[in-house]
Amino acid sequence: MAAPRLRVALFGGSFNPPHIGHVLAAAYVLGIGWVDRVLVVPVFEHALGKQLERFEHRVEMSKRAFGWLPGAEVSTIEANLGAPCRTLRTIEALTQQHPDWELRLLVGSDITGEIEKWHAYDEIARRAPPLVLGRAGVPGEPGKLQLLPEVSSTEIRALLAQATEPPELGALVPRAVLEYARAQRLYR
Repeated sequence: MAAPRLRVALFGGSFNPPHIGHVLAAAYVLGIGWVDRVLVVPVFEHALGKQLERFEHRVEMSKRAFGWLPGAEVSTIEANLGAPCRTLRTIEALTQQHPDWELRLLVGSDITGEIEKWHAYDEIARRAPPLVLGRAGVPGEPGKLQLLPEVSSTEIRALLAQATEPPELGALVPRAVLEYARAQRLYR
C-alpha cells in the first residue's frame, strides 16, 4: 500500500511586505486540516511587472512572518526558475522535486478577479486545485465566510512611507516584519 501523499498548499505572492492577512490564511488552512503544510513562495520577479522590494528582503520578511507557524515553510524556489515567474512553472518544478506532494494553490478571494491575466490558469487549477479564502471588502458568493481581514500590502507600504507611522500599522503587520522593515528602512 502506497504512503499517503503530503497535502501541501502553495501560497505564492509578492509578500511586499507580508501582512497579517497572509499569516491568517496559512494558519487557517493548517488549523482546520485542509493541508499538512503551507509552502510560502515569494515571487522572484512579478510576471505582471509590479515593482517589488528586493527578493532577499521579501524572503526574510516572509520567514519572520511565518517562521513561528508549525507547518509553514518559506521557499526560494522561484529564484532558480528564471524571470518572469509563472505559477505554472513553479508548480511543475515542485511536482518534479516532490512527486509525493498533492499540491493546492492557496489564494484570497481578491485574486479571483485577476485569474484571466494568469498564464495557463486552467492548467494551474488542474494541477493544484485552488483553496480560495474569502477576504473582507471583496464581493464574494452569498453566505461564503469572509475569513481574511481587509488589509493590503499596498496600504501597508503607504503607511510605512509616512514620516510618522500611524499606530494602526502594528495591527496590520506581524511585529517581526515591521521591525525588519524599519531596521532596513524599506518602503521609505
